Amino acid sequence: MEFSYFLHEASLALIGPARAASEAARLFFENPANPASWTPFGRSMSAACHVFERSTRRYEKPEFGLTGTLVDGEKVAVTEEIVWQRPFGRLIHFARALSPSRPKQPKILMVAPMSGHYATLLRGTVEAFLPRYEVYVTDWSDARMVPLTAGHFGFDDYVDYVIDMLRQLGPNTHVIAVCQPSVPVSVAVAALEAQKEPVSPSSMILMGGPIDTRESPTAVNVLAQERGIEWFRRHCITRVPFPYPGMMREVYPGFLQLSGFMAMNLDRHLSAHWDYYKNLVQDNGDSAEKHREFYDEYLAVMDLTAEFYLETVDRVFVRHLLPKGEMTYRGKAVDLADIRKTALMTIEGENDDISGVGQTQAAHRLCVNIPAAKRIHYLQKRVGHYGVFNGSRFRAEIVPRIDDFIQANEAQAVEKSEGSRFKRAS
Repeated sequence: MEFSYFLHEASLALIGPARAASEAARLFFENPANPASWTPFGRSMSAACHVFERSTRRYEKPEFGLTGTLVDGEKVAVTEEIVWQRPFGRLIHFARALSPSRPKQPKILMVAPMSGHYATLLRGTVEAFLPRYEVYVTDWSDARMVPLTAGHFGFDDYVDYVIDMLRQLGPNTHVIAVCQPSVPVSVAVAALEAQKEPVSPSSMILMGGPIDTRESPTAVNVLAQERGIEWFRRHCITRVPFPYPGMMREVYPGFLQLSGFMAMNLDRHLSAHWDYYKNLVQDNGDSAEKHREFYDEYLAVMDLTAEFYLETVDRVFVRHLLPKGEMTYRGKAVDLADIRKTALMTIEGENDDISGVGQTQAAHRLCVNIPAAKRIHYLQKRVGHYGVFNGSRFRAEIVPRIDDFIQANEAQAVEKSEGSRFKRAS
C-alpha cells in the first residue's frame, strides 16, 4: 500500500490528455453552429463526453450553499461563521439574521461523520432544522491537508474535540450524531456526566450509528470481523504524497473508502450513470441535474488519519469495546451508565446496509440510568442508511419526531436551569 496514493495521483495526471481531448470533442458537438449538434449522433457524443469527464475528474470539497431559510414563514438570510477551530476540525454556525428580540431557539450540535465524506453530506439535514434551531455542524479536516507538525488525531482526540465543542456551546445543547460519531459522542457525553459538568447536552440523538455491530451485522461488519485490524493496517494505510500540505502523513485515503462504497452497490451506480447519459441525450435537464447534485457530493471524499481509522475499526468493529463495557477514554474506563441527565433518542433505517437494525438501539441497553420518560427509539420503514438523515421520508417522518423529542427535553432543561437560578438567588 505504500505507493498506492502515488499511483492514484499518477493515474489522474496521466488521464489529463484524454480529458482535454474529451472536452474539445464536447465543445465541438455542443456548438450550435455545428449541424451535428442538432442530431441524435451529436447529442450522444456530447453526452458521452459529459459522462467521461465526470467519471475521471477530481471532486473538490463542496460548499454548503445555504444562504436562506424560512422562520415562522419569514425568509431570513443565513451566513456561515466559524465559532471554534483546531487543526483537524472546526465548528460552523449557520447564523440566521433574526431580530434580537425574538425568543432564543434550541441549540443543535450536529456531529458529522468522519468516514470519507465531507460534512456537506449533511446539507439536507442542516436545512431541515434551520427554521427552528440554532444549528452548529462539525466540519472535519481532510487529513492530507493537515501538516505533520499538527500532530496526530486518534479516537480519543475526536472525543476531545466533541467535548470542547460542547463546552464552547454551553448548557442546554442538543447533540445529533450521524452514523460513525454515535460511538465517540456517546463516550464524550458519558465522560461529561461522569465529571458532572454542566455542559452535558440536554439530549443525544444517535442516527444509524454502530453502537453494537454484533447486532444484525452488515457486510461492513463481517469484513472487519473476518480480516482483523492487522489486515486493515497492511492494506488500507498509505502516506500522503507531495505536494499536499500533509505530505508523508499516514492516512486512510478517501479514494479507497469511496471504492468500497461504490463496490457495495455497483449495479446501482452503473445504472445511475447510464440513466444520466440517456437523460443528456434526451435533453432531460432536471433529471440530469439531480444526478450531478448527488454525485458532486458523493464522489467528493477526504482522507482520514491512519490512527483514527485504525482505532475506530479496532474499538468499534473488531473488539466491540463499548457494548462489552471495555471502552476507555484517555486511559479511564467509560460507562454509559454514567449518563443520567441527557435524554436519548435512537433512529434506524429498515434497509440500512451500513449499520444494521438494532445496532443503534443497543445504546438503550447501555444507558441504563436514563429514565424511561427521557428515551425513545424509532425505526423508519423503507429507508436505507442515507435515508436516515436525508431525503423525503427523513423530512416528512423523522424530523417531526426529532422536533417533538427536542422540544420536550428543551422545556425540561429550561425549567431546571431556571430552578437552579432561583435557588441560588434565594
